[in-house]
Amino acid sequence: MNISSFRQRLKPWMLPIAMLCGVLFHDFIDIIAPVAPYLIFVMLLITFCKVRPSDFRITGLTYRLLLVQLLGSLIVYFLILPINADVAQGTFICVFCPTATAAPVITGMLGGSITRVATYSIVSNMSVALLAPPLFTFMGVEGDSLNLFSVFWQIFRSVFPLIVAPLLLAFLMLKITPKAHKAIATHQSLSFYIWAVSLFIVVGRAVSYMIAHHENVPEMIALAITSGIACCLQFYIGRKVGRRCGDKIAGAQGLGQKNTVLAIWMALTFLSPISSVAPAAYVAWQNTINSLQLYFRTKRG
Repeated sequence: MNISSFRQRLKPWMLPIAMLCGVLFHDFIDIIAPVAPYLIFVMLLITFCKVRPSDFRITGLTYRLLLVQLLGSLIVYFLILPINADVAQGTFICVFCPTATAAPVITGMLGGSITRVATYSIVSNMSVALLAPPLFTFMGVEGDSLNLFSVFWQIFRSVFPLIVAPLLLAFLMLKITPKAHKAIATHQSLSFYIWAVSLFIVVGRAVSYMIAHHENVPEMIALAITSGIACCLQFYIGRKVGRRCGDKIAGAQGLGQKNTVLAIWMALTFLSPISSVAPAAYVAWQNTINSLQLYFRTKRG
């Protein structure tokens, strides 16, 4: 068996293997965790070199997904609030949370429109940055800990280097060094392996976090279950919306694949701390779905 054949056989199992390793070796994640942002930057740079500036435009899919994200988050919050406030906040943040920085990468691997998801990712993240302060205040978060500019800046600072910077660099390389740009664009498979390493780190951190915060097991189980339901529904609804707009894959990934690192930070900083278990569990749910999608696509292709 040659190397190319071995890689093709291994590829469908790479993400499940990365997740399993993250679970097994979570105690050692802190050693390599600092490299995660750099891996995501490189991964997105490779992905964005595949597209051109003229491809980016806000479409009906962008507006519809944003409406589901924002309105859906409030609906689940008010539905669950009479039962349990912490679970309501945790489920809310799983829906309100913006699109993951890696969503364009997985979308490209599944055959969807990278530019549609990249466009929505930017709009989604900026919308959350603007709406988070008033919504968190409405939920009864302590006003003293909530400053409009500081919240916007914290979220913007986490979004810009990982989404906008590699996008701008890719466009700059297209103008200044087109040969280097083309060389990167023709090696899209590298982003998959970088994503696998990033997934190993993210899952490991999520497992470590949940182990460290195990005081209230029944509530944590409830948060994990509602997180899973929210995850499945968002992939399903996103797929339905995307099909109506001509790209079911972009719709599913844009709405279902979340920036869980940002969600955990927002929950810990502005909501009930235990609510952060929901986005931590969402890491496993969304990457299980992604792994299955990639597995079946590889089998078909």
